Amino acid sequence: MSTRSDILDRAAELRAEPGVLDRLRAAQGTRVVVVRDRRIRVANRAVVRVGAAEVGDAEWALLGRDADGAALLLASVPSEHESIDAAPDETWLGLREVGGLLDSFEAEIFVTAVAVSAWLVDVRHCSRCGSRLELRSAGWARHCDVCDAEHFPRTDPAVIVAVESPDGERLLLGANAAWRGTMYSCFAGFVEAGESMETTVHRELAEEAGVRLRELRYVASQPWPYPRSLMVGFRAVAADEDVVADGEEIIDVRWLTRDEIGSALAGKGPVGLPSQSSIARRLIEDWYRDGEQCGALSERSERRTERAQRDEVAK
Repeated sequence: MSTRSDILDRAAELRAEPGVLDRLRAAQGTRVVVVRDRRIRVANRAVVRVGAAEVGDAEWALLGRDADGAALLLASVPSEHESIDAAPDETWLGLREVGGLLDSFEAEIFVTAVAVSAWLVDVRHCSRCGSRLELRSAGWARHCDVCDAEHFPRTDPAVIVAVESPDGERLLLGANAAWRGTMYSCFAGFVEAGESMETTVHRELAEEAGVRLRELRYVASQPWPYPRSLMVGFRAVAADEDVVADGEEIIDVRWLTRDEIGSALAGKGPVGLPSQSSIARRLIEDWYRDGEQCGALSERSERRTERAQRDEVAK
């Protein structure tokens, strides 16, 4: 059970209770988060909760407990849904559109619901023998009665890294071919079999930008359900400034100055940056703020030195 108010209590101890989903769906006070096409209704900067009776046909899972302790369920509904489709289309949002609208608790509910919903939709048959799977553990597992295989929601680790120049004054960003040059971001890639995350960072930057790295350090991670990733964020320093895009996945790489990054964060170019919902944006913002703070500290240090020199002359 979670002891922090900003972390979803997933009520894992209830998952083994027989018939827990039916019991909670029938109970007064149970709330439901509905997912349709990996989108969720959002209003007043919060995920919309509804009563179980409002949902109808759906695949169900236990999300956990709401902030006040009420049971919280997931209902994954088809694209065309009789009861839920009455809701205005503009209230159905994807993770990229949510941006900075949600606090950490609401964001965790959103991401968890989308991720589990995608798994419920995508994994209905056993990958070992092809048989239809039975739902277990309140929506968090599927069991194959034919070959006895167990299946669970999968998370694929991926790395993402903000690379600064050797002098610390520029940031290296790349334009993915899928964005057609409209946006520049940090470099990312999936961890391959047999790799550590650190090894993946070095490989991806060598492959995509032809750059060697040093001073690699972990920053933070972010669940990213497209479809089931965990983005693990790093910062690194380039060993040199010679860079070249691979021309396939990355069509352009650019060293951007701190002023250029500040302008881009303000929406004034010279490049577009990732949305506020992504860890890529956080890595870029953190690098920019660190530079500003260093600049302010340097200016204060210079002023103190100047005052000390004047005082010495006055003596």
